[in-house]
Amino acid sequence: MKELKDILYKVTLNTVVGNTRLGVGAICFDSRSVKKGDVFVAISGSIVDGHKYINLAIKNGAIAVVCEVMPEKIVDGITYVEVDNSSKALAIMASNFYGVPSENLKLVGVTGTNGKTTVASLLFQLFKKAGFKVGLLSTVKIMVDNKTYKATHTTPDSLTINKYLKEMNDEGVEFCFMEVSSHGIHQNRTEGLHFEGGIFTNLSHDHLDYHKTFAEYRDVKKLFFDSLPSKAFALVNVDDKNGLVMLQNTKAKKYTYALKSYADYKAQILENQFGGLLLKVNDNEVWTRLVGNFNAYNVLAIYAAAELLGLEKVEVLRLISDLESVSGRFQYIVSNEKITAIVDYAHTPDALKNVLETINSIRTKNEELITVVGCGGDRDKKKRPKMAHIASALSSKVIFTSDNPRSEKPEAILSDMEQGVEPQNFKKTLTIVDRKQAIKAACQMAQPNDIILIAGKGHETYQEINGERFDFDDYKIVQELLKQLQK
Repeated sequence: MKELKDILYKVTLNTVVGNTRLGVGAICFDSRSVKKGDVFVAISGSIVDGHKYINLAIKNGAIAVVCEVMPEKIVDGITYVEVDNSSKALAIMASNFYGVPSENLKLVGVTGTNGKTTVASLLFQLFKKAGFKVGLLSTVKIMVDNKTYKATHTTPDSLTINKYLKEMNDEGVEFCFMEVSSHGIHQNRTEGLHFEGGIFTNLSHDHLDYHKTFAEYRDVKKLFFDSLPSKAFALVNVDDKNGLVMLQNTKAKKYTYALKSYADYKAQILENQFGGLLLKVNDNEVWTRLVGNFNAYNVLAIYAAAELLGLEKVEVLRLISDLESVSGRFQYIVSNEKITAIVDYAHTPDALKNVLETINSIRTKNEELITVVGCGGDRDKKKRPKMAHIASALSSKVIFTSDNPRSEKPEAILSDMEQGVEPQNFKKTLTIVDRKQAIKAACQMAQPNDIILIAGKGHETYQEINGERFDFDDYKIVQELLKQLQK
């Protein structure tokens, strides 16, 4: 059992009241989960302030409290530790509690608006195929080599991260690839982790309900690169103007990748079709089953990162040609009637534009492109009209529908979206609140060779309505509906 003083190593302490030579059973930041012998970390969250629950944590058995503000009443026999930032302290404590597990493997963080899941998941897949034991912390799932766990957040809380990293250590994992979200950075969930490298994919409109301005959103992403050590690598997409911003203050070794600009790693698209991409990567041709310009960037990031992590160039190219697409990322099926249905997680204006432009660059224009799209409730409202504008401008027909309305009324979300449709595109659009009915309508409207894009939810297997999650899988539903039409 670790002592409190060891768990507090490298945490900046303001005041300590009581004994720190206490054996600690667990670290908790939810007072309801505290048991006898635990330490409670009171975090000032955006919704709930953990300081209000200090007494409840003590009642449940906490022997020590870490907080930003000392409570008025000090309970005898309880150790109190005052810090400037509880979430930062929690992350460092979590790392210490689990034996600093990130030092015992090569951890690579992937950040950006779009492409995080694809890049992290494909790197996991590539290194597995290369014969390594690998870990993955992603939006879609958590992998400890061959074991799969359900993911609840893009970047889990710091205790969860370190718990899984410790399990990876126990399983002999050598590499771990992790999505690093702006929320995760801002809430200090990655504090105390030792990164071997960081990858920046791109930056576009998203999460402005949380970060308020684009500049703040960008600067939070930049903090991740600012914190990388000199031994690490920083790999950024310089076709995105924010790529060089990420490198401004980093101590890490700097590397760039691009399709259009001068860069250390360069790619050219030779062929782009529904079957895949033929790319020229630094003068070497490679075929991949991944589709679209955005995936050309993802493949290039994977190639560069794998080489920077020590894999042979020829081996990396061979492995890339064997990679399979990630669940809910341009995942498609073709029915017997030659109707192509594509399911994609595109839930930002930029991601939707990329997917639609990719489809339009491949299709012959003799077929129709029918898009089914919605926007999430309780999230950034400013992107709703933008999403609708892009969908209606780049599709033959559009059906606006529910995504995850959460606590909002779906009709209100759809009304916000409709504001973005230009008059000349009104006749292309249709609104169907029920998502399954919207997908069914798209399938019924589709003729042979037409393309249906179902955007926004991708890998998700649920729909969240009024605090409840209901089973809902876009891919399974469109698969069933297309089969029914064949009968």
